[in-house]
Amino acid sequence: MATQMQPKFECSEEEWKVRQDLAACYRIFDHLGWGESIYNHISVAVPGEKDTFLINPFGLLYDEVTASNLVKIDVEGNNVGQSQYMVNKAGFTQHAHFHKHLGERATAICHVHTTATMAVCSHKNGLLPTNFYACNFQGQIGYHDFEGVTVRAEEGDRLVENLGEHSILMLRNHGPVVMDKTIPGMFVKMWALQRACEIQVATLSQGEPNIVRQEVVDVHQRDLSTMQTQGGAGLFDFEAWKRRVSKIDDSWKS
Repeated sequence: MATQMQPKFECSEEEWKVRQDLAACYRIFDHLGWGESIYNHISVAVPGEKDTFLINPFGLLYDEVTASNLVKIDVEGNNVGQSQYMVNKAGFTQHAHFHKHLGERATAICHVHTTATMAVCSHKNGLLPTNFYACNFQGQIGYHDFEGVTVRAEEGDRLVENLGEHSILMLRNHGPVVMDKTIPGMFVKMWALQRACEIQVATLSQGEPNIVRQEVVDVHQRDLSTMQTQGGAGLFDFEAWKRRVSKIDDSWKS
């Protein structure tokens, strides 16, 4: 699908493309039922700039987010763009710390409160190897104990420490943070995590689960890594969902 021409908006072509992809991502999350009223966040670093990122305007639902109304802020919380909207402090504090300290590996970040992911975050054993998707993530997730709403900057260091070298941090009794070098990569990771959690919740409702042995998990992850290049690191998935939401409403492009 051809990219819509950039309107009279003062930013680079690279930033405008990222703005459109991020706005599309909000619409996709909304379509999949991953929104949380006006709360939660997806953010992305601004290409070619240091310590600045784009995030949703506080007060708008996900299906109201567009490329031009996204807020550009720096890691200190200053609005450095053209948007007149404010930013939710809880979203800024957490996302800013990851963007500031993790660099490229946290180019794109989402934090959600979906029922399934929050349920797994609230389970004492976290994500169990009970299904195909859950096996994708064994040994690749960090866990962070609940400290209340994330508005204190000093919690940021503990978030990064508990994340370690992973790209998913399960905030216990709260919800997951998922990150990647690209928006499509972050999206497809979030999609698979959501499916893993949905299936775990359904499985545990039936009683004792059948746990996959670690040696099988290891083979699964080895073989999965050889297949992931076929999907363009989530690019095919993301573009397919962009087409879906565009058929419904393409105002995210503006």
